[in-house]
Amino acid sequence: MAERTVTIASKTGLHARPAGIFAKAAEQQPATVTIEKAGGNAVQASSMLMLMTLGAAQGDEVTLRAEGEGAEESVNALADLLEKDLDAEE
Repeated sequence: MAERTVTIASKTGLHARPAGIFAKAAEQQPATVTIEKAGGNAVQASSMLMLMTLGAAQGDEVTLRAEGEGAEESVNALADLLEKDLDAEE
């Protein structure tokens, strides 16, 4: 299992547009990835709806976990994405 904790950079956190971008990227990963906010439940990273239930705001820390083939690469790719301002992505 691969794991990494990152800080949300997007101004709106994981809501609407950033959640959609992140969920799409998670869906394309070879490993199954979950994401959780401290003290919360882990949710599927590929589900935009579940991402929005996290209530993750800019500056919040979240933990990504992945299992399966390509777990480390999947976690790193998604962590790198969260460290960008997805509101500014075209």
